[in-house]
Amino acid sequence: MRYQPVHAFLAGGRAPEGGEVRVYPRSLHTHGDTRVLMIRDGGEKKLAAAGSGPLYDDLAGEVKDGLKLCGLTRENRLVLNQYFPFTAPRAFGKRTATIGLGDRLGRAGPGQIRAVRGRDVKPVLAQQSVRELTLTGRTFADILDAAAFAVFQEGYTEGYGADGDHLKKEEDIRAAFSLGFTMLTLDCSDMIDNEAAVADEAEVRRRYEALSESVRRRYESAYLDRTFRVGEYELRFGESRLMRDVLVYHRAIEFMVYIYEHYIRNAGRKIDFEISIDETMTPTTPESHFLVASELAAAGADLFSMAPRFIGEFQKGIDYIGDRDEFERQLAVHAAIADHFGYKLSIHSGSDKFSVFPAIGRHTRGRFHVKTAGTNWLEAVRIIARVNPALYRKMHRYALERFEDAKAYYHISADPAKIAPLDAVPDDRLPGYLEDDNARQVLHIAYWLILQGKDDKGAYLLRDDFFRTLDAHEEEYARALEAHIGRHLDLLGVPKAGGGTGG
Repeated sequence: MRYQPVHAFLAGGRAPEGGEVRVYPRSLHTHGDTRVLMIRDGGEKKLAAAGSGPLYDDLAGEVKDGLKLCGLTRENRLVLNQYFPFTAPRAFGKRTATIGLGDRLGRAGPGQIRAVRGRDVKPVLAQQSVRELTLTGRTFADILDAAAFAVFQEGYTEGYGADGDHLKKEEDIRAAFSLGFTMLTLDCSDMIDNEAAVADEAEVRRRYEALSESVRRRYESAYLDRTFRVGEYELRFGESRLMRDVLVYHRAIEFMVYIYEHYIRNAGRKIDFEISIDETMTPTTPESHFLVASELAAAGADLFSMAPRFIGEFQKGIDYIGDRDEFERQLAVHAAIADHFGYKLSIHSGSDKFSVFPAIGRHTRGRFHVKTAGTNWLEAVRIIARVNPALYRKMHRYALERFEDAKAYYHISADPAKIAPLDAVPDDRLPGYLEDDNARQVLHIAYWLILQGKDDKGAYLLRDDFFRTLDAHEEEYARALEAHIGRHLDLLGVPKAGGGTGG
């Protein structure tokens, strides 16, 4: 009988090795008289349920050989959320380290979970911006489905978060919250006056004096010519500094307070509220950071974290670019400001910033939020390069052909001319492209084109072969992510739970 090994495992036997049906041993969960297990059958993952009772009845599927086989559908994900609460996202608050682990493929969850399991860090598994959802043709609900089934498969019961990432519009915030998202990263870039950040002194004064008297009076009475002590640091607001900061941030602060009052305070449940002010033309000074934080505190807004724009370059998929010593000096002040106001410092575009991770872990004293996403895609590309070189070559060429289209959405410094010609590289050296910063960035920003590209008849060019290959090598992908994300956590100084260092 095809499903005999599944029956045997559900009855308490060992997980079968090989065979037509793969069993995921950590996924065995029991509720009442129903046992549920995830399997892979004919290339498709399913839930296999046995027994009786409300859970068995609520799962949608068909009975074969005495098992109820259920698709990984949204309907069945909601059933799991009801009977196994660990499969639903939760808020974590600001007392623990967290890492955002965006998954553009819906396949990275198992490896991400293995990387964080047993460490003093909590994962935000469902994390996508509207831009990324649009580019990949996914929805908020899709990423919740993928995260929930991943924690079920891995038997991870320690909790995960769901972040509506870089949201700007109220309708998107409402949509995310209606689905149960537990974190909001509010992107304030549209409300930040970048022109004021770089204007000359005369223009700053002219524009500042055009503000309403009430706005000027309020900020001047609170900050002008005052010095604030933050840990071991002192921050002073002279007239020039204050005028510029007010022009750059005052509309953004009003927006932050509005969103907090209308959506966070009245959510009826815990929400991790992050402020993003990192999408700006110039770095966030410590004084600017303090001003924004102080205004939010005065308004009673309870922050989970804030993401300033640091000096240097936090570009996609590669290490930090810039003066590391100066970065650390400013990081120390930003971390002290976050501590002063009681929230976590957030580091965006945190993938692969290996050279500055130790400083981040040290100055935040292990209480941070670091966002990654693209690195999970790049590890998938590395697997493709190793096991399906013909497909990798097609992806590589397509990424180069569409580089200008992809670059419109991301700030990177890659130079395609510096990438070794594909025809000169043998198959066994193709994974080496993932060690070259120029190639990494070209491949990184082309993810949506590779996944969505179609021919003139509407058929996908690369997507189907990509997912078939990745699914056939899912265990290799999970191991690669466990090691790669684990390296992030090791350098950030995240220990294994209960002491020791990350391995």
